[in-house]
Amino acid sequence: MEKTIHSKSGWLMLTLDILLLAGGIFLLVDGINKDILWMKIAGPVILLTFFIILVGFMAIEPNSSRVLNLFGEYTGTVKDSGFFWTNPFYSRKNISLRANNMDTEPIKVNDKHGNPIMIGAVVVWRVKDTFKAAFGVDNYQSFVKTQSEAAIRKLAGSFAYDNFEHETEEITLRSNSTEVSDLLEQEVSERLAIAGIEVIETRLSHLAYATEIAGAMLQRQQATAIIAARSKIVEGAVGMVEMALESLSKNNVVQLDEERKAAMVSNLMVVLCSERSATPVLNTGSLY
Repeated sequence: MEKTIHSKSGWLMLTLDILLLAGGIFLLVDGINKDILWMKIAGPVILLTFFIILVGFMAIEPNSSRVLNLFGEYTGTVKDSGFFWTNPFYSRKNISLRANNMDTEPIKVNDKHGNPIMIGAVVVWRVKDTFKAAFGVDNYQSFVKTQSEAAIRKLAGSFAYDNFEHETEEITLRSNSTEVSDLLEQEVSERLAIAGIEVIETRLSHLAYATEIAGAMLQRQQATAIIAARSKIVEGAVGMVEMALESLSKNNVVQLDEERKAAMVSNLMVVLCSERSATPVLNTGSLY
């Protein structure tokens, strides 16, 4: 479990270290000049102490941390920003606490109904527990990438791309982006918890049919759109024919028997449903 600690300010130790450097040099040079044994011994010892203390200095930027480890034992994590000094024998591992943005490359997977699709996502994450990130996994950045792709594969296999063929599908990858993103965030968070990673946001960044079926699926979508448009046209044409017959009968413009009504309905439906403009024909003879 993560343990936050506070290190000593480095400025006081830096002053002390500079004094040790000056004193060590003075004793070494003066001892050599005056041939005084204890000064020739004390000078190198003080200089050695200077270099040992020098190793303990560390500068931590904002939203960064240092995980301290003493001979294989976890000591704590320093999250304060500034200039500090710690035990020179600590091993220090730098772990960033900043938010990271990972855009996965589109990968080919099969959706719920076996259709090959290309899908990619953006995952915004940051380290929340430095102990788990440092010691829970071997490489937490690589772990995030691998587990995010695994979560995307699982999500894509759980839902259909769309509901053109299966109208009973309540959630699809294409139509329910908010629900899909929430489920993906939950899945990624559960997988990355072992590494002490907090998932801030996930969303799909790429979604399309695979190349080998993209053409066929495009034709299917176009056919569906054409059928829907035709249905609307026919529905509107029927309403207009009904209105025309009702107006003619109500205003006594002309009396039509059933055969003539059928002919009129047929002509109006052809005119209203045709893709081309109708060509008018003038009839100067009698109605019959």
